[in-house]
Amino acid sequence: MDVRMPGMDGFEALSEIRRTSDVYVTMLTARAGETDRIVGLSVGADDYVTKPFSPRELVARVKAVLRRARGGQSGATSDDRLEFDSLTLDLGRREVFRHGEPTELTALQFDLLATMAESPGRVFSRGQLIERVWGCDFFGDERVVDVHIRNLRKALGDGATDPQVIGTVRGVGYKFVGTST
Repeated sequence: MDVRMPGMDGFEALSEIRRTSDVYVTMLTARAGETDRIVGLSVGADDYVTKPFSPRELVARVKAVLRRARGGQSGATSDDRLEFDSLTLDLGRREVFRHGEPTELTALQFDLLATMAESPGRVFSRGQLIERVWGCDFFGDERVVDVHIRNLRKALGDGATDPQVIGTVRGVGYKFVGTST
């Protein structure tokens, strides 16, 4: 997907796509600034390639993206559920319920939440979250995790100052703070 498109730019289009799909998306654009790359990856691009590019490198990057697992990375089945005080995750169906109400998350938000919820209390560094959620082929700034955590907290109605779901361990990373039922 290109960033410069008529009508809706590529960042907006990708945000719309991520609301309903976790299809693989590689941004291919002349916008090469660091901010553009961070925004592209933050809204859900699997990779960001700038023009001019080598066709062989593009093919290698697409193959690397396709090797990454989508969802179900934990081997979850449809009846795998993680239940906490106010939160339930159905790993097989990729559904989240907060206080019994369905909560819409993007594919990346769900993967971040599931990764942390599978090991409550364990602190994950940004690098560990990137490796587990984006894959070892990720190229970009680790601060992209902060953006997704902030958006995930917002979607869950969770605050950074008094977290009920995701806690921050300053200087280290993030952890799931919910209590199992």
